[in-house]
Amino acid sequence: MHEVYAITIFLFVLFLLLGTGVWVGLALLGVAWVGMELFTSRPVGDAMATVVWTASSSWTLTALPMFIWMGEILYRTRLSEDMFRGLSPWMARLPGGLIHTNIVGCTVFAAVSGSSAATLTTVGKMSVPELRSRNYPERMVIGTLAGAATLGLMIPPSLTLIVYGVTVRESISKLFMAGILPGLVLALMFMAYVAIAAKLSKGFDPKPEPVMSFTEKLRNSRFLIPVICLILVVIGSMYLGFATATEAASFGVIGSLILAGSQGSLTWSTFTESLMGATRTSAMIALILAGAAFLSLSMGFTGLPRGLADLIASWDLSRFQLLMALLVFYIVLGCFLDGISSVVLTMAVVEPMIRQAGIDIVWFGIFIVVVVEMAQITPPIGFNLFVLQGMTGHEMSFIARAAVPMFLIMVVMVFVLIAFPDLATWLPENIRQRPGG
Repeated sequence: MHEVYAITIFLFVLFLLLGTGVWVGLALLGVAWVGMELFTSRPVGDAMATVVWTASSSWTLTALPMFIWMGEILYRTRLSEDMFRGLSPWMARLPGGLIHTNIVGCTVFAAVSGSSAATLTTVGKMSVPELRSRNYPERMVIGTLAGAATLGLMIPPSLTLIVYGVTVRESISKLFMAGILPGLVLALMFMAYVAIAAKLSKGFDPKPEPVMSFTEKLRNSRFLIPVICLILVVIGSMYLGFATATEAASFGVIGSLILAGSQGSLTWSTFTESLMGATRTSAMIALILAGAAFLSLSMGFTGLPRGLADLIASWDLSRFQLLMALLVFYIVLGCFLDGISSVVLTMAVVEPMIRQAGIDIVWFGIFIVVVVEMAQITPPIGFNLFVLQGMTGHEMSFIARAAVPMFLIMVVMVFVLIAFPDLATWLPENIRQRPGG
């Protein structure tokens, strides 16, 4: 009875604050404050100061603003144009043609960005006008871009995986390694859909691309060299055990500054814009994490997380049933909250539950990211939908319908992960890493 009372109060205060438009981080702090006042005699101010400072001063969390800054710098370079020029000759002959540049471009940029929105904006600002001018079906152009941009959440360096790792106290480098193979498999599934849809669609009739010799294709590929070098430095340094996630993020920032400088796109204006953009995003995420840490402490005093975990354990659900329940739960939650908020808000309750069920914590991080990716293209809060609406001028309903096939492919990906867990666990179990990553 006590737990039902506590849950009711927590949810009422949370939805009251979120419904009045309070920032998610402040709403979490507010709910935690009320919980501490009602369920413990500990001084609330002291507890909040200690927990917020501890959550904000984590060394592991240093990787977050660095990776965000790297993405902000690259967003302001000519990277998207160079990627299109380098990729298009190789994609033109595939079934589905240049639509594949959306998916491969997003996969490549995801490996240096970490953000779904940055991936979408960078690739979309070049590919959408190019694909429109070549008469590719608008719905397929929009849908593949919306779906493929979510790879920014899975392929390292992923901001969501950093937040998840900090929340569950797991190695960021391990989580990054775990995201590589599932990210590539999901990209291949998107490409298979494009190839099949292009063959079956009667309205698929783009302008043919000029035939290029193998030598000309190779010459155009030189535009991909800078970004591939950056990927090798960032991911390779972690993969080979030379650097922790935080050190790799520092290499990434230096590399992106060199890349922007060599292209002539690094001016004082773009430098300060990228710095301020990274500061705003980092501050927002840090506030959410601080609020979530205080809420976890507050809920711990009520015994709520353990009580719920015990309750669900008493239902005697199999692992598969538990994962299906969490899949539906996170899809519904994703309709109303962004991915990072969904992760930090629920981990206090979900983490003991999955540990008790014997589910691998690294594997579950990839499971969570796939489901959070779905939330990026789910109305009414799907962030990618808003970005695409601003970029293309289409109605939200048109963009959401265009993204439905990609959503369904991600659902299939969840079952692929459950059937083949080694996809997520093989690399982190077999790759040597620096301690402290």
